[in-house]
Amino acid sequence: MSSPTKDSPVTTRDFLSWKSSGRKIVVVTAYDALFGRLVDEAGVDCVLVGDSVNQVLAGEPSTLSATLEQMIYHARAVRRGVRRAMVVVDLPFLSYQVSREEAVRNAGRVMKETGAQAVKLEGGATMAATVSALVEIGIPVMGHIGLTPQSVHALGGYRVQGREEEAARRLESDAAALESAGVFSIVLELLPAGLAGRISAGRGVPTIGIGAGAKCDGQVLVLPDLLGLNDGFAPKFLKRYASLADEVRSAIGRYGDEVRGGAYPDAEHSF
Repeated sequence: MSSPTKDSPVTTRDFLSWKSSGRKIVVVTAYDALFGRLVDEAGVDCVLVGDSVNQVLAGEPSTLSATLEQMIYHARAVRRGVRRAMVVVDLPFLSYQVSREEAVRNAGRVMKETGAQAVKLEGGATMAATVSALVEIGIPVMGHIGLTPQSVHALGGYRVQGREEEAARRLESDAAALESAGVFSIVLELLPAGLAGRISAGRGVPTIGIGAGAKCDGQVLVLPDLLGLNDGFAPKFLKRYASLADEVRSAIGRYGDEVRGGAYPDAEHSF
């Protein structure tokens, strides 16, 4: 188990301090109290309650149909399991894009009803005014640019962003606009490593990479992916640190065999 640097809860000030010192930031997703507790005890710095829950747990083809109530439910559960790590909650599609007033109302609900420390939203310069509105009333915001899953259809699928020079310049401008608007960190998803490195070096807030190379200030992975529970998903950037899908199938198979054969429950497991 890795050791966290301190016992007190992680804050946005820590993110900025770690950026300055060069200390890498560890982020994973979680969707319930059990895994929230386990990843917190393992020493992660930040737990992201991602709208990926819509795909990972609900079996939907994308994040687009995730609801605000769904995110609040899972974030409340995660928060019950987490003691030290910062909890950040994704704002789902159409909960913040319609108007700044609606974004404030919905982000406020997330903060008030879950106990999370921050929200995350997707988009660059076009979302800067919304970010500013949230920050002005005391809601910390994590930005997200590059492959933004809520815009997957507009982007033409799940593919690396910023390969062309014009697109790369636009992403660098997006990162600058988000920093000026007050984000405390920015997720960079599916970017060429060189571009992600330039963005990371040029910004005063930390970048959190997923499929964006080693020069980001931190990394995030979806927990079932890194544990090998979602073993049908194997993008290039993903490193599996366990093969738990095999373990689960094996354990359930042994249980089934013992039930059918009368070996379970035995005297030891009976009252």
